[in-house]
Amino acid sequence: MTNAIGHIVFETALGFMGLAWSETGLTRLCLPQSSRGAVERRLTRLNGIAGPDSGDPPRWVESLVADIRAYAQGEAIDFSAVPVDLAGVDDFRRAIYDAARRLAFGETTHYVELAKRAGQPGLPRETGAALGANPVPLVIPCHRILAAGGKIGGFSAPGGSATKEKMLGLEGVHVGPPPAAQASFGF
Repeated sequence: MTNAIGHIVFETALGFMGLAWSETGLTRLCLPQSSRGAVERRLTRLNGIAGPDSGDPPRWVESLVADIRAYAQGEAIDFSAVPVDLAGVDDFRRAIYDAARRLAFGETTHYVELAKRAGQPGLPRETGAALGANPVPLVIPCHRILAAGGKIGGFSAPGGSATKEKMLGLEGVHVGPPPAAQASFGF
């Protein structure tokens, strides 16, 4: 459990999203789901948060919700200044998350490279596990980390790899095989 003091569920162009915060910063971000109820259940399961949205969120939370909505519309948003409360997160994961936060909108890297950037070379699987436990995806942009060979790799958020691919698409990043070339006509 985190020390969340408030939460909110809101609609975006991608679906319903939710977040929770403490006095120190963001503690949880739930990526898009098809219903408000699904996000509320996820917040309850992950944070023990129940009940209606908290009243009057702090100004930075209101700004973050507006930025997430803009991101969902395809705007290039920089979430690196969002305060994040990582109480209880070990040093290894903090290093991985810090390195991931330095990736800009539309910038990707691979698990091996991210581990190096975090000062943890040779630990790509552990890096993947740390990203799979990321409590605030999008703000810590784990969707920007690809598997070897530029493949999409896994994604622990609702919708899995399809959600990751959609988020990368919003940022102008396309993964997977290139489109087939038009067949030549034998004239």
